[in-house]
Amino acid sequence: MPHPDFKAPGKRVKLTGRTSTLRGLFIVTLTPYIEPTEQDVDEALSILKMERGRVTCAYCGGKKSEWDHFRPVVRDLAPTGYITEIANLVPACGKCNQSKSGSDWRKWITGGAAQSPSRTLDQANLNGKISCLEAFEKWREPVRIDYVSILGAERWKQHMNHLKNVLSILDAAEKEALHLRADVEQWLAKT
Repeated sequence: MPHPDFKAPGKRVKLTGRTSTLRGLFIVTLTPYIEPTEQDVDEALSILKMERGRVTCAYCGGKKSEWDHFRPVVRDLAPTGYITEIANLVPACGKCNQSKSGSDWRKWITGGAAQSPSRTLDQANLNGKISCLEAFEKWREPVRIDYVSILGAERWKQHMNHLKNVLSILDAAEKEALHLRADVEQWLAKT
């Protein structure tokens, strides 16, 4: 019986365990980035009741480690059209960013997800965060693009076919890796 405090790293690593990441990357790599001005950043922080040097997670108030796409760039493995720009970025901690993922911020922050601030903040602090995020949401209309209308249906289909081909190769590599691992494990059992 394995020790309860020990979990072997990579015990069940699978190549195909990263398919959602690849699907997301096929969209995110097309997503434009608009560099914000210092004034834009200061204005966004002010709306969130923060200031330079005192930036925290907009969702839980914890230590900020990154910027989260407030409106997801990818949802249900398809582009939402939102891009990377200050009107679509809020400071976040890794825990909240990962937990929220492609969810609507309001449903997530008030929902029952394990890392949702609704489970960690008292009601007054949660309401304060929601109020700031609502103000941020109304602050500026974010850019939203339609990839198919910009690129054309054929070019978009070709891009998504590339994804399909990459995933097919990944699946074939996963199947072969299982056979290779069995051979390695068989060798190890003999030693």
